[in-house]
Amino acid sequence: MVFQNLSVNNEGKWGSLRNAEFCPEGSYASGYDMKIDPYRGAWMKYDDTVLNGIKLFCESQDGQLVHNITSDVGPWGDWVGAVSCKHLNGSKFYLTAFDLQVEPPDIREPGLVRQGILKDDTAANFVKFKCRDRGGKFQSYELAKDPGHGEFGLYGSWSEECLFGTAICGLATKIEEDAWDNSALNDVIFYCCH
Repeated sequence: MVFQNLSVNNEGKWGSLRNAEFCPEGSYASGYDMKIDPYRGAWMKYDDTVLNGIKLFCESQDGQLVHNITSDVGPWGDWVGAVSCKHLNGSKFYLTAFDLQVEPPDIREPGLVRQGILKDDTAANFVKFKCRDRGGKFQSYELAKDPGHGEFGLYGSWSEECLFGTAICGLATKIEEDAWDNSALNDVIFYCCH
C-alpha cells in the first residue's frame, strides 16, 4: 500500500507525467540503474537529452531480486549499470529518499521559452538516493552511481525520506519526447510503501 509520495523542488519544466509502476507487494527498491544519453558536443546537429530513464530493482524481504520497474523512458541512450544498497548489520537496506540533478532552462534570453537555437536543454541529468533499513534502526547513507553527477545542472534539495516502516516501492516519470529540443526525463515521483 502506498503511504507517501517523494518529490523534489527543482524539476524540469517540460513533458507529461507517465503511468506509475510498482514493485510486487512485499518487495521494495534496493538499487537502481539510469538510461543516459551521453554528451555529444555543442553543435546544432546534436540534441543532448542526458537522463532518459530510471530503473528500480525490487527485492523481497528475504533478499531475492523479484522484479524491475521503469515507468516510461525516453528513447535515447543506454543503461549504464546498476548500483544497490548494501545490507548492513544483518538488516536489509532499501532506497528511501532521492536527489535529482537538473539543468534549468536558460533565462538569459527574454521572451524565449526554450534555451534558443544555439543552446540545448537537457533537464534531468542524474539521480542519487539514500539507503536505510525500513525500520529506521540504522542511519541512512547516500548511494550514487559513479561519477555521482551528470554533465549539466545542479542537485537541488533532497526529497523527504520514507517514514520508518516504509521504503521506495514505485515511480512515475515525467518525460518529454518529440520536441524540436528534446529533454527526455524532466522529473520523477517516487512512492513509499509499507
